[in-house]
Amino acid sequence: MKALILAAGLGTRLKPLTDSTPKALLAVGGVPMLERALLHLKEAGVKTFVVNVHHHAQRVAQFCAELSRRHHVQVCVSHEDDLLLDTGGAVKKAAALLRGREPFLVRNADVLSDLDLRAFYDAHKKSGALVTLSVRERDCARAYLFDPQGRFLGHDDRAAQRTTWAKGPVAQAQRLGFDGIHAISPEFLDKITEGGVFSITKTYVRLAGSGADIRAFRADASVWHDVGTPEKLAAAESWLNKC
Repeated sequence: MKALILAAGLGTRLKPLTDSTPKALLAVGGVPMLERALLHLKEAGVKTFVVNVHHHAQRVAQFCAELSRRHHVQVCVSHEDDLLLDTGGAVKKAAALLRGREPFLVRNADVLSDLDLRAFYDAHKKSGALVTLSVRERDCARAYLFDPQGRFLGHDDRAAQRTTWAKGPVAQAQRLGFDGIHAISPEFLDKITEGGVFSITKTYVRLAGSGADIRAFRADASVWHDVGTPEKLAAAESWLNKC
């Protein structure tokens, strides 16, 4: 099994911590977030890892080599040194490293989660979906929209006061927060037509509009923290101290 860990972010909301340390290498409970993400994925059976790098790229790449030695796994680096490509651009850039006959996982480095990734992965394979997204009911500025059967309908951005529908408004749409964890079937890589810097959400909306099967996986029972601000970092630390 393969996985892409998205670790290229600038960590602007975590300044000044990220002025000298890449966000992915900030420690939560004494362990760098990138290492926590890798261990979470490894526990589910991932053996080959791809990590995209941009901010403090060389330091993150060096840490990837250390992780490979320490945890006896293959860790490849997808360089975005010159241009941060966003989530969709990152997957497209890393496509050659992710290709295979089995689905692969994509996970943000800056989330803390105890989601059962093996169950998530198995549910994706069993469904035959093109993409499965780990989601939960929570208050958030940006969310994905799903029908009552869990089929992806679009994206809602309250901050921008913009809702983007795949096929058109649906009255019974459910608004769910995205965990930053995806299971993606290999044929998805050949369906990416966007180029340059783009969010993977743009690709999901386009493909769902043409009938692609993109589904929700309800992860409400699992613990999840977005470690994107100093306050959220402190909350994650507090949760770990109680474990």
